[in-house]
Amino acid sequence: MKLRTDVLPAEQVYAILANERRRRALEQLGGIGGVVTVHELSALVAGQETGESPPPKRCRESVYTSLVQTHLPKLEELGVIEYDRGTQTIEMSRHARDVALYTEVVASVGVTWSELYRALGVASLTVLLAALLGVPLVSAVDPVLLTSLALALFAVASAYQLWINRFSVFRQLRVGRGGAPGRRRD
Repeated sequence: MKLRTDVLPAEQVYAILANERRRRALEQLGGIGGVVTVHELSALVAGQETGESPPPKRCRESVYTSLVQTHLPKLEELGVIEYDRGTQTIEMSRHARDVALYTEVVASVGVTWSELYRALGVASLTVLLAALLGVPLVSAVDPVLLTSLALALFAVASAYQLWINRFSVFRQLRVGRGGAPGRRRD
C-alpha cells in the first residue's frame, strides 16, 4: 500500500463542506455508491431539503440549477466527482474519500469511530487486567475467553464500519488497481 500525496488540503475540504446543498449532494452520492444522473441527484437532494417525497417541482428545479451551475463544476474541478455533462451523470472520484474523512467519522451511536475503538480497547484491557489480578467474578472467566470476546467486539465493529462505508471502500479498491472509477475497459 502506498501513501497518497495528492490529498485535498483541509481549507478546500472546509470550502466544499461550507455549503449545505453541496454537503447534501455528496451525502446522497456517497449513499448511492455508483453513477447517478443530475436529475436523480436533484430529486434526492430536494427531497432531503423539503422532507417530501416526491419533492415539489420548483424545489427540484432550483436544486438542479444550483448543482449544474455551481456545485458540480466546483466538485469536478477539485477531483471529488466525475461529471459527464453530455450524459448528465455523476460519480464519486479520487478525492471523495478526502472529503468523507471529514464527514463520516460518527458511528450510528453518536460517537466517533476512534472514540468507539478507544472505549473498546480501554474496557477490554481493564476487564482483562481485572481477571489477571484476581478480581472476584471477573477472575472466574478464563482470560483467553475474555481476550477472544474483546477481539470479537473489535471485529464486529470493524465489519460494521466497513459495511456502511462499502461503496467508498470498493471505489478505492477499484482505483487502487489502476482502473479509473466509472470507466469500463472494453
